[in-house]
Amino acid sequence: MATQMQRDAARKNVKQAQAGAREKRTITKLSKQTRSALGREGAKAAARKRGASEGTGTGAGAMTVTELRREAAALDVEGRSKMSKAQLMRAVGHKRRSRSS
Repeated sequence: MATQMQRDAARKNVKQAQAGAREKRTITKLSKQTRSALGREGAKAAARKRGASEGTGTGAGAMTVTELRREAAALDVEGRSKMSKAQLMRAVGHKRRSRSS
């Protein structure tokens, strides 16, 4: 499940995008940070639509690389800083399974 800070950030990004649309600005004229955040939100929504769990707390496919790295740090995964998203997803999933057994 998303944290309050994540929900607040998403709300802020949506409001910025709406303000830009009101001014008839295209998304390309928004700041890079806002475009990036909107892209992440869209990717999460698409992942949930594909069947990932609700939110980003448990569905590794719906998590961003940053979120996966945080989860890997909490699970004490070795070499996480140099891993790709796919590698992080596998490592986090493996570590979760080994801890629950």
